[in-house]
Amino acid sequence: MKKTLIFWLICAIGFSQADTSFKEANDLYNTGFYQDAIELYSSILESNLHSAELYYNLANCYYKLNEIGPSVFYYEKALQLAPNDPDIINNLGYAQKMTIDAIQEVPENGVSKFITKTLNSYSVEGWAIRSVCLAFLFVILFLRYYLSHSESKKRLFFVSSSLAIVLLITSLALLFKKERLDDKTNPAIIFAVEAEVKAEPNLRSETAFTLHEGTKVLILETYNSNWSKIKLSNGETGWIYSIELKAL
Repeated sequence: MKKTLIFWLICAIGFSQADTSFKEANDLYNTGFYQDAIELYSSILESNLHSAELYYNLANCYYKLNEIGPSVFYYEKALQLAPNDPDIINNLGYAQKMTIDAIQEVPENGVSKFITKTLNSYSVEGWAIRSVCLAFLFVILFLRYYLSHSESKKRLFFVSSSLAIVLLITSLALLFKKERLDDKTNPAIIFAVEAEVKAEPNLRSETAFTLHEGTKVLILETYNSNWSKIKLSNGETGWIYSIELKAL
């Protein structure tokens, strides 16, 4: 019991210190001390405390300093936790406009685009929360149906509980699909000012194309921990030094 109390006391102190640091970092940002704010925000991340707001504020600092790679990276991190936040989406768009590479995405058909948009409307945690809420709703509605004596109420609660179970099954299916999709895709942001992408994972190989800071790619595989095979949104692939990018 005593160990449990000590554990929660340490957690409370940690959260309190992080909250104080977060407010101090916000004050530094508002007064134009962006580099100092970055150091404080980063110290909070090192404490394994993450939030969309923290990533968003950190991205704003890098944006103000014209450091496009870290700016895009942290906006993307914020977007993973809050996919529908309009401020994050807008600011990410501004940061992406400052990148050099103009890569055309491979167009998706209507159905595929709708499914992708639906899946990405929430994070894995978001779909999980909605599934739990729908499960509770189904249980409550089913109990109301089972305990009701009025035929009209029974009919109402039966239809409502049936709708809830359908929505629950749909939500669970989307949750598992989103989880599999996230496991398969390994996005990253180019951090090097300019990076040569090779046709093969060695320096003697010819340069397939060149990428610049802030461009988003997918990591397909790694080789000897030094090289990463990447894929662009237009379908092009190549090999790049692993230290020139940072996985999201």
